[in-house]
Formats: sequence, structure tokens, C-alpha cells
Amino acid sequence: MYFELNAEQLALKDSLQRALRDRYGFEMRRGYAATEAGHDTVTWHNLAELGVLALPIPEACGGFSGGARDLFPIMQAFGEALSLEPFLASSVLGATAIQLADDTTMARDTLPGVAAGTTRLAWAHDEHAGRHAATWIETTANQKGGSWRLTGQKVNVLGGPTADKFVVSARTNGASGDSEGCALFLVDANASGLQKRDFRFIDETAASTLDLTDVAALPLGDHLDGARASLAIDRTIALGTAAVCADMLGAANAAFQLTVGYINTRKQFGRFIGENQALRHRAAEMLVSLELAKSMAIAAAVAVDDPASTDAALDLHRAKLSVGRHARIVAHGAIQLHGGIGMTQEYAVGHYLCRIHVLDQLFGDSDAHAGRLAALAGI
Repeated sequence: MYFELNAEQLALKDSLQRALRDRYGFEMRRGYAATEAGHDTVTWHNLAELGVLALPIPEACGGFSGGARDLFPIMQAFGEALSLEPFLASSVLGATAIQLADDTTMARDTLPGVAAGTTRLAWAHDEHAGRHAATWIETTANQKGGSWRLTGQKVNVLGGPTADKFVVSARTNGASGDSEGCALFLVDANASGLQKRDFRFIDETAASTLDLTDVAALPLGDHLDGARASLAIDRTIALGTAAVCADMLGAANAAFQLTVGYINTRKQFGRFIGENQALRHRAAEMLVSLELAKSMAIAAAVAVDDPASTDAALDLHRAKLSVGRHARIVAHGAIQLHGGIGMTQEYAVGHYLCRIHVLDQLFGDSDAHAGRLAALAGI
């Protein structure tokens, strides 16, 4: 397939990479991870000024209506920098769910703040029992006294510690795994009955577990239109899947470049270790995996931007499965070629593997996507 960045995409990518180089050196990143916010507020402001936060937002809400192809170079840059900014949580997942589920004034009131960086969203959809099933929702929504109330638990909520509002999926009727009977709601982070337990993934990304007990919520769109809510959930997850594929590609590429630089400058017994044929062959194998990951990450972006395509669903599952596997191959090789230093917390290469492991689990791990491919193939 043909895939080439246009002038605007290249310019934005270059600007973002420069901004991240200035603010996201490895030691600086470790400092951000140690803060309560878990990211750099200056970088967040810079992302708003560059227009990055507005990229996936509709033009009517102050954004640029960017799709998965536009996000591809942006997510790559975030992966290369090991960015801790809650861009995926807010501008990609939260904003996409709102715009797909709601076309009322609520979306027009909320999304401009997301584009400007003054409002942060978080996508609260995953549940413990779901095991990567997109419509497994046990959280319930009931009307009481003319208002909606949510009760349930959401896990692995990216960007939860700093979110102002949560986009929460809940069930208005039906059984937990039914595709119908779902709806999306907007919940204020300070709402009564909402308890938030913050934590960090192994790559230092900030996340939360939400316990909701009779929490007031505003419905996004028509709560009776279960088909639209299910479509919004599916397409939000699809865009998130393509985004993390590009992020994994960026992390794998950075790990590869770090490794090539290391073996070409590290000397042992009076010669560069990169002159060792076995190491050169291993680096070549890593490059092959990197190129395969790149091709499949591109395929994921194209599939999401053309959901009506016959092979769109297949391509997306193939991409998530393949990118995760090949990115891990690159990261494992990077650590092994670095030797002992690759295992230390004080050196960046191991952190790329942590990043890839976390992203590989989001929106379905390799086994989950292999199972979906088998189901689509009728196996």
C-alpha cells in the first residue's frame, strides 16, 4: 500500500520531535515519573500550542479532524521519547468516544477544552472480568429522580490521576457480554461516590482504578441508541489500537537505534563489538522485525481510517498481533546486545521493553487478537 506523510504531517512531526528532545531526556523523564502528576506540565502546554492535542478533535470544536494516519507520526514520536503525557487517554480515546457518541452541545462544550489542553479526559471502559472483550460491561446505569447514576468498577484507566472528566461505559440493560444495551456517560472527576485509586504501570504511565457507587453522570447521546454507543466503543478501541501500534513502533525504533549506536562505539579486547559477525547478524534480524512492525502499524492506521473496507477488521487484528510480537523481538535483542547495562533501571533500553509490554496489553494482547482472527476466519 502507498503511505507517505504530507508536508503538514512532516512539519508537525519535526516540531514535536524537537519539543520532546528539549523536554524528554531520559533523566528528565525519570524526574517527571517521580512527581504526583506523572508527566511534564510544560510539555503538555507545548503540545497544546503545537496543535497536537487538537489533532483528533473535530474542526467544529476547535480541532483539525485528524485520523489514524495523522496520529501515526505523532504516536511514533511519543514512543521514541517514552512520553508520559496523557495524550492517548485524553485527545485520542476520551475525545473520540465523545464525538462518536454525542452530537449535542455537551460535545461542543467539552471538546474545545480538550483541544486547548485545559480539560483532560480519560477513557474508563475496561473491567476485570472483561479479559479484553470490547462489550463486556458490568457497570450499571440507572435513572433515579430524573438523573443517571452509575455503579461499578473500571480498571486500567489511562490518565486517570490527572483527568478532569471520565468517559465511562455502562450497561442500561441486558447481560454483561451483550453488544446491545450499552451507553456512554460523562462523569466529573470530583463527583460524589467516585473513588479513584491511582497507580503506575511498569513503564511509569499513570493510571487509575475507579470505584463508582451511585455516581451522577450525564449521558452522551441518546441512551436508548445502543447501536450508536456500541459503534462508538468499537471505533474508539480501534483508533486506540492503531495509536498504540504506532507508539510501539516508535519505542522499538528508539531501542534499535540505541543498540546500533552502542555496538558501534563499545570496545572490547581492542575492537568495536559491532565488528563481531554474530552481533551484526542479530542487529540485522532486529531490523527485519522493525520493518515488519512498521508495515503492520501502517496497515492498522489505514484500516481505522477506512472502516468500511472488507479487510479492515482483519488488518487491525493482524497489526496488533504482529506489531506486539516484533516490537518485543527488537526490545529483547536490544537488551541482550547491551549486556549487563541493558538490565539496569538507570539505562533507557530496558524501559523501551517495559513500554512495549504495557502497550501490547492495551486493547487486547496477542492471544486475544489471535482468537479474534480465528473467529473471523471461522476456525
